[in-house]
Amino acid sequence: MHLIDFIVFIAFTLGVVVFGCSFFKKGSSADEFTSAGHSIPGWVVGMSIFATYVSSISYIGYPGKAFAADWNAFVFSLSIPIASYFAAKYFVPFYRHSGSVSAYTFLEEKFGVWARLYASACYLLTQIARMGSILYLLAVPMYILMGWDMHTVIILTSIGIIIYSMMGGLKAVIWADAIQGIILIGGAVLCLAILMFSMPEGPMQTFELAANSPEGNKFSLGAFTSDLTTSTFWVCLIYGIFINLQNYGIDQNYVQRYHAAKTDKDAKFSALFGGYLFIPVSALFFLIGSALYSYYQAGVAPLPAEIQAKPDYVFPYFIVNGLPVGLRGLLIASIFAAGMSTVSTSVTSAATIILTDYVRPFFLKVRGEWREVRGKRNVQTTVQNWNPSSDISLTSHPLPLTSKKHQKLELAIVRFSSFGVGMLGACVAIAMLSVESIIDAWWTLSSIFSGGMLGLFLLGCIPQKINRLAAFLGCVAGIVVIAWISLASMWDLPGIHLHPYLAIVLGTTVIFLTGFLVTFLRFSSRLR
Repeated sequence: MHLIDFIVFIAFTLGVVVFGCSFFKKGSSADEFTSAGHSIPGWVVGMSIFATYVSSISYIGYPGKAFAADWNAFVFSLSIPIASYFAAKYFVPFYRHSGSVSAYTFLEEKFGVWARLYASACYLLTQIARMGSILYLLAVPMYILMGWDMHTVIILTSIGIIIYSMMGGLKAVIWADAIQGIILIGGAVLCLAILMFSMPEGPMQTFELAANSPEGNKFSLGAFTSDLTTSTFWVCLIYGIFINLQNYGIDQNYVQRYHAAKTDKDAKFSALFGGYLFIPVSALFFLIGSALYSYYQAGVAPLPAEIQAKPDYVFPYFIVNGLPVGLRGLLIASIFAAGMSTVSTSVTSAATIILTDYVRPFFLKVRGEWREVRGKRNVQTTVQNWNPSSDISLTSHPLPLTSKKHQKLELAIVRFSSFGVGMLGACVAIAMLSVESIIDAWWTLSSIFSGGMLGLFLLGCIPQKINRLAAFLGCVAGIVVIAWISLASMWDLPGIHLHPYLAIVLGTTVIFLTGFLVTFLRFSSRLR
């Protein structure tokens, strides 16, 4: 790595950490840490949502996928407008007026404490897996560039991200995301331009070689068959619809950003802006992958066999060997921008869930100083006029703490949780060093760890009052289905083997249908 590239990369990385730490405010509260004081402009929140989507998984994994196969994974992006529309129309107003920064308070109000804990546990598992995938992809280019030990890179990067997440809270994360999002788009555009204009016969040769490759059309979106055992167009589209509805509807990453926006209008705009911007940018990453294939197929430069065998390494290898001095550092910086923004988001939102869904309800029950009221939105009350005979819970709308000591304790807990979650993500990243395709690994894990909780959320949204026992039985049935889909191929179990991407689809469907049918049958039996 040239000295100039190294300076660009280090300056950017340290600059992000320092910028995030600049939001540190002495005497701030846990609410300010987790919701940014409800003060962020809509376009900044939207850029943050976009940057959260465009992680290192997109920056390295998408080009790797297009290089090795085709554009089948791009179908996932095509499902985002559906989720964005529902978010702006229904999810944003719902959460903005729910009175709680946690995405899972609603589930407890409908079905009890177990529902909130189940959904939040699924969320935490998903975020830790996501952080691991992204941190792994941050280490790849540094290994190829300078031969740095990937374990060391993962740990040091985690520490840097954790520091500014702990110091600045959600406000630091969102503003850093917005800047990082702009940088990563600029870096990707420059890289594609260099690839296409380096072709011997001009930019159009990129499309000709990729479309007529011996392996098939590199721009194919996948087979349009009804096969559910492989990643066809329909499997990818259905997976995308379900996972994106879950992201926008019950993912704490997004819900927290809805709360951070200044107004309801800003929050709705951010949901649409962040989602729609991802579509052309993800297409840009897939086009980079196709251009990489044509670049090396045309013999512009040699590609070592060991790199070709690891598709996720191809783009970083090109950055090292195909870009001029200075741009190399910028591209590495933009890859880090993509990863750091997503990891910092996961760290902050996971720490928020630990505080609101686990620590407060079970460990901060301070007599006469901290209580919450369930089933009554926008309740304005204080410790002095709280009525013990009212419908209470330990988890919904928090009353103001009368003790500064406890405010400081909550802030310390959320910061300590940030550190713990970040370190767990680093451990998962180290465990992922042996995976072949990070896209396949991440999509499979996210489908399994989702636990079909979208189905539970939909049960709570329908006008028909769902019995709590019915919802619980639905979750049990959904977990069984997800476990079967996940383990059938691995253990060669008898019966039909479905693609792991369908775990979230069938898990969600089974939870919803089981809960609805059990409620209906119980109601029918009473009528008799």
